[in-house]
Amino acid sequence: MNDDTIRKLVILGGGTAGWMTAALAARVLGKVIDITLVESEKIGTVGVGEATIPPISHFNQALGLDEQAFLKATKATIKLGIQFENWLQQGSRYMHAFGTIGKHLPFCDFHHLWLRSRHDGDTSSLWEYSLNYQAAMRNKFAPLAQIAGTNLPGLSYAYHFDAALYAQFLRRYSEDNGVKRIEGTVREVKVQADSGFIDRLLLESGQTVGGDLFIDCTGLSALLIEKTLNTGFEDWSHWLPCDRAMAVPSVAEKPIVLYTRAIAHKAGWQWRIPLRHRTGNGMVYSSRYWSDAQARDTLMQNLGTEALSEPKIIRFQTGRRRAQWNKNVISIGLSSGFLEPLESTSIHLIQSAATRLIKTFPHRGIRPCEVAEFNRQSQVEIERIRDFIILHYKANQRRDSPFWQACESMQIPSGLSDKIALFRTTGKLFRDTNDLFAEEAWQQVMIGQGLLPGDHHIIASALSQPQLQDLMANLKTLINGTVNRLPSHEQFLPDDRE
Repeated sequence: MNDDTIRKLVILGGGTAGWMTAALAARVLGKVIDITLVESEKIGTVGVGEATIPPISHFNQALGLDEQAFLKATKATIKLGIQFENWLQQGSRYMHAFGTIGKHLPFCDFHHLWLRSRHDGDTSSLWEYSLNYQAAMRNKFAPLAQIAGTNLPGLSYAYHFDAALYAQFLRRYSEDNGVKRIEGTVREVKVQADSGFIDRLLLESGQTVGGDLFIDCTGLSALLIEKTLNTGFEDWSHWLPCDRAMAVPSVAEKPIVLYTRAIAHKAGWQWRIPLRHRTGNGMVYSSRYWSDAQARDTLMQNLGTEALSEPKIIRFQTGRRRAQWNKNVISIGLSSGFLEPLESTSIHLIQSAATRLIKTFPHRGIRPCEVAEFNRQSQVEIERIRDFIILHYKANQRRDSPFWQACESMQIPSGLSDKIALFRTTGKLFRDTNDLFAEEAWQQVMIGQGLLPGDHHIIASALSQPQLQDLMANLKTLINGTVNRLPSHEQFLPDDRE
């Protein structure tokens, strides 16, 4: 009987995707498989993924990384949410703050109490009951698992970091844990004639790298998954019309805020990400409505601090690879598809794919049932994220440009349309299976984008008006008191002079 045991894992491409995958594989599987990563210093990476979401902390913890060492090595700052500016209308502003909001009742989310309170004449913002939002606005932070004296969750946080420095940090970690790195570019990919599986990589140096399972981390070029295996691509540009990004670093801003900024413009949106050594900036836009020159001018006029280089253009197509795992190739990172960075999901999709790789790792050969399950989970995950991003574009009231008018009038996936209709009518919202984003995330974006429900849950009416007023006032007092006791963001961050 042939022994089809998977013994050699080959990762093609470094950057964030390659080294995150290598680090996790080395940590979990390093004693049972050989791991080789092939990359070339000559090939640049996109390297603009500087903002993350809270699950990144679980990844770092799984690797056993020290948080302060990580913060120092990657010039990282803390992130409590994403502030959206001009998305509903010019001058509008709201935040997708991480973590919970208020206090839920059994079978009834807190926003129903807020809706009932509004019906009774209260003008308080939903975000007055968000610990994350209040801390972000006052630039306060310390790790806080729970609000003192209560069973209410504390702060939920992620990071802004330099993606290139993170890749270097994980490279050192991976090599210390047995990953073999080979410097080189691929000249030819050799495929097995009978199975169509990839057999080995021939490098420009003449070196041959063979493997049993290959991970494609070659970014938008998708050298293995697409150029070699012709897997196919599902285009989502009819829902997500932006097809260009322009990135440029600028001088670090002071004070260092605790949130990413997503600022809408006439044919796209601008990101602003605060790091300790610089500010990450970029413009995501549609080439149908803006020329590169128009995008560049708008970006450079809205930096806030002096640019440190010339903008770099990245052309992309939104969508997903039809199969993230095809034959003996798994695509991770941009090779598997592209979703614009509006909700900071690029690095998370790398993390979840690397985790899924470990959970479904083939043992004695590659079995179709494992491949199918990996691809099913991958498809559901990215489609749920896609719908969340589409929501931001669809739910706008801007009439100042053809771009936003087209977004408002476009047809959207039926599942998203049903979710919006249910929330607008009843205030009810349910998290789909395998949805990355919790109910609070959807609630904040819907309410922030003007989708105010016409009703609230009947349970919210069970409280008398004095009871509801006391509850809401006590929550405000509790949150404000907690934030007042927190140290500043700057106090928490490591001192770069050490």
